[in-house]
Amino acid sequence: MDDVERFRSATVAWAAGGDGSAGAAESAREIAARIRPARVLLVEGPSDRVAVETLAARLGRDLDAEGFPVVPLGGVTGIGRFLEILGPRGLGLDVAGLCDAAEERWFLRGLARAGLGDGLGRAGMELRGFHVCVADLEDELIRAVGTETVLRVIADEGEWRAYRTFRNQPAQRERTEEQRLHRFMGTHSGRKSQYARALVRQLDPASVPVPLSRLLADAAA
Repeated sequence: MDDVERFRSATVAWAAGGDGSAGAAESAREIAARIRPARVLLVEGPSDRVAVETLAARLGRDLDAEGFPVVPLGGVTGIGRFLEILGPRGLGLDVAGLCDAAEERWFLRGLARAGLGDGLGRAGMELRGFHVCVADLEDELIRAVGTETVLRVIADEGEWRAYRTFRNQPAQRERTEEQRLHRFMGTHSGRKSQYARALVRQLDPASVPVPLSRLLADAAA
């Protein structure tokens, strides 16, 4: 495990609290002082991290090496705690991030409590480097590559039979193809990350979802 991964793990453990949080906080501080991250990119979960890092790699970038580690929150309700420990009242690091439209209020509240801006609204939040997916990252990727490409990717991933069975379930028959594809990606652990990676690899550079492209632009500043 390299220093950036140790920093990521220590930060997550520190934010989680519990018996090991004091040691994790000490480790995070020590490693941050050594690696000096340019900006920490906060995302909701592991699939979001996969999408951001995969897109960066497609663009010839290594975010960890450049000083822009992607840290998954493990759930949007943790954003306030992460901003508290990483922001001006904690390690004093620059932060940016990505969230779903339904979770925007959590980010706005966390930014305010961390001293990063009161009453920002979406425009102010984006100026701070926090960008909003509509409705979420899976939805952004499905629309960006198109349903026909997503169906082909499912077949390439060896899951066409599973998807066909899923699509024929009574609860799915009245939904649009986009809605079914979105739901399918969340039906078991690891599938969101699997398709985040696969769909990002299919993206036309001219069709990268705006929140993703803006986050990476912020991580190049």
